[in-house]
Amino acid sequence: MKKRSLLVISMMLVLSVFLAACAGNSEGEKDGEVAQDLRININTEPPTLHPGLAEDSTSGTVLRQVFEGLSRINLEGEAELAAAEKVDISDDQKTYTFTLREATWSNGDPVTAKDFEYAWKWALDPANASAYSYQLYYLEGAQAFNEGTGSADEVGVKALDDKTLEVKLVNPTPFFLELTAFYTYLPINSKIAEANPNWANDAGESYATNGPFKLTEWSHSDKIILEKDENYWDADAVKLNKITMIMVNDPNTELSMFDSGELDWAGMPTGNLPQDALSTLEDAGKLNTEPIAGIYNYKLNTTVEPFNNANIRKAFALAINRKELIDNVTQGGQMPAMAIVPPTMIPENEKGYFKDNDVKKAKEYLQKGLEELGYSDVSELPTIGLSYNTNEGHQKIAQAIQDMWKQNLGVEVTLDNSEWKVYIDKVQSLDYNIARMGWLGDFNDPINFLEMYYSATGGNNDTGWENQEFQKLLDQSATEQDEEKRLELLKQAEEIFMEEMPVIPIYFYTNNWVQAENLKDVAVSGLGDVQFKWAHFE
Repeated sequence: MKKRSLLVISMMLVLSVFLAACAGNSEGEKDGEVAQDLRININTEPPTLHPGLAEDSTSGTVLRQVFEGLSRINLEGEAELAAAEKVDISDDQKTYTFTLREATWSNGDPVTAKDFEYAWKWALDPANASAYSYQLYYLEGAQAFNEGTGSADEVGVKALDDKTLEVKLVNPTPFFLELTAFYTYLPINSKIAEANPNWANDAGESYATNGPFKLTEWSHSDKIILEKDENYWDADAVKLNKITMIMVNDPNTELSMFDSGELDWAGMPTGNLPQDALSTLEDAGKLNTEPIAGIYNYKLNTTVEPFNNANIRKAFALAINRKELIDNVTQGGQMPAMAIVPPTMIPENEKGYFKDNDVKKAKEYLQKGLEELGYSDVSELPTIGLSYNTNEGHQKIAQAIQDMWKQNLGVEVTLDNSEWKVYIDKVQSLDYNIARMGWLGDFNDPINFLEMYYSATGGNNDTGWENQEFQKLLDQSATEQDEEKRLELLKQAEEIFMEEMPVIPIYFYTNNWVQAENLKDVAVSGLGDVQFKWAHFE
C-alpha cells in the first residue's frame, strides 16, 4: 500500500477513535443517567462453560463473571475471601477450614460446602477427563484419585456441614488462596449436576451460578448475555446491569465496532486489536498497554520426526528474530522470550537461556539434528506444518516466522489454520507438527509455567515430552520450605526444559486495549484475566 493511502487511513482511524472515546456508553442514557450495560467482544464461542472442563481464556472470561470461588482476586490484584467469609489455617499450613458465608445460587438454592467438594472431586474423577485436574493435585489424595490409584473418599476436601469445608494439602502451599480463585476451584450446584449431567450446555434454569452475574442468554457462536444477580451476597458492589458478549473473530471489525459506539471495550484480554492499528492508537493516546505474566509460544510435537530430536527443536527456536517480529508485526510492546517463565516471576529471564536470532548456532543445531536422524539435507525432512487457530494476528506471526525458517534454515514450512474448537482438539490429540499456543499465569508463581509439562499425558502438556530429572526437581520444589531454595529448584527445572526445548518461546505478552473513557474499575490482573464485578460507567 502506498504511503499516502496509509496516512489517510491513519488520520481517519485517529478521528474515529477520538469520537468514540468522547461518546462513551450513550446507549440508554436519559435524565443524566448512564446505562450500566457493558458491551465487549470475546472473539469466539467458548468451548465450555463448565468450571471443571474449562481450560481456555474465553471460557475463563465468562466463568469469572458468573461464578465465585472461596476467594477472588480484587482490584489491587490480591486474593481476598469471597464465597468464604472466614478461613482458619493450621500451624503446619496444610489444613484450611473455610466457613462459607450465607449465599444462594441464581436459582435460589443455598450455596453449601458440598457444592465445593462435589465440584473438585468431579474435576478429579478420571472419567470426566478434566484437562486442569492437575491444578487440584495440591490436595491430599487428589493425584492418586485422578490417576486411578486412589479413591474420591481419600481426596483432601470434605464438607463437615453445610457451611464448613475442610481442605487438607499435601504440602504447605503459600499461594493456595490464589488458587481457590481459579476456575477449576469454582463450586457447582451439586443438586442440579447430580440430576442433570448436561446442566452446563445452555443457559436456563439448570445453569445455576453463584457470582455477581447470571447467564440469561447463550446464543451459540453468536453472543452471550449476562445480567446482574440481585441475589448475589455482595450485590451492592455490582453496578453493571448487563454484559453483552459478542463473538466476532476479526480484530478490524472489533475496532470498527468500538469506533462506532457498538462496543465499550476492544482488545485484550477479551478480544484483539488489529496489529496494524496499535501504533496509531498509541499516537492518539488511546491505547492501554500493560505487561502481563503470559507467554506466546510454539509447541512442538516431540513424538514424531523431526521434532523428536532436541537439536532440531533448538535450531527452530534460535532461528527466529523475535525483536524484528515485535517491531514489525505484533507492535504491541511485547518482550522477546528466550525462557518459558515470565520475568515478572524470574527477573533474570528477561535475558533468557539463548540469544535471540542466533542463526549461526541454529545452523549448527540443525546439522547435528539432521545427522542424528539420518538425513543428509533439509530437503529430506518430512513435511512440516505450522498450525494456528484462525486469527489475523496469528496468521501474520506465522507467515513472518515461516519466512525466517526459510531464509535462516532453508526449511519449507506449510501453514494450517482452523477454528478454535477444531484447533484445540487437534493440538490435544497431537495431530500437528508445530502449534501456536499462549499461556497466561493462573497464579503468581513459576510452578504454574512448568507443572503442565510434568507428564506427557498431562492435560495441558500437548507436546508428548517428559523428563525424569525435570519431574524430580518439581517434586523437590513441592516440599522445599525455604523460598530461595525452592526458587533455585524451579530454575534448574526450567534450565532442563529449555535445553530440551519441547516448546519454542516467542514473546512475553502485553495486554493492549481501548475502552470508553467513562468506563471505570475494570479489574485486569497481572495474570491477564478480567473481572467486571466492580466495573461501572460514570
